[in-house]
Amino acid sequence: MTEQTPDTNPYGTPTTSGPEPIRSTQNLLNTFIRSLLKVPLLAPQVGKRLCVLHVVGRKSGKVYDVPVAYTRHDGDILIGTGKHPWVSNIRKGTPIAVSFGGPKHTADAEVLTDAESVVRLSEVIARDNKQWAKFNGMSIDAQGNPNLADAYQSWQQGCVIIRLTVH
Repeated sequence: MTEQTPDTNPYGTPTTSGPEPIRSTQNLLNTFIRSLLKVPLLAPQVGKRLCVLHVVGRKSGKVYDVPVAYTRHDGDILIGTGKHPWVSNIRKGTPIAVSFGGPKHTADAEVLTDAESVVRLSEVIARDNKQWAKFNGMSIDAQGNPNLADAYQSWQQGCVIIRLTVH
C-alpha cells in the first residue's frame, strides 16, 4: 500500500514494520469464514468477532461479501482495514448490508481516513482485539495499551476505519 502522507510520525518510532502482508490464501480463508457464519450453531460464536459486509460495487452492481473483524464502540461498529478496492464502494449516505452470523441488517457507513480518527479508533479496536492489533502491526504494552506510533504508521500505510451505525 502506498503511504497516505510522507510526514514523520508524531508519536515517535514505531515498534513494528507495519501491517502483515495479505496472505495468498486470504480468499480461501474468507470463503471458509463466510460458510461458518451461515451455520446456525456456529454462527453466533463466530459472529462475536466477525461480520460480513455486503458491499455493492459502484460500477458493476456486484455484491462483494467481505468477512471482517469488528469492535463495538459507543453504539457503533468499528472495522479497521487496509484501503482495499472494495472499501471505495462504501459511501457515506448509502446504506450497507451487514450480517453477524444471522440475518442481514442495514447500516449507515462512513469510511474515516484522517490520521486523528484512524489512530484514535485503531487504539479502541486494538484494546478490544489483540489479534487485530498484531495483524495490523500494532504492539500492545504490558498494561494493554496500543503503541500509537504503530497506529500512526498503520495509517501511513493505508489503514482506514469503517464506522457502521446499524439500524
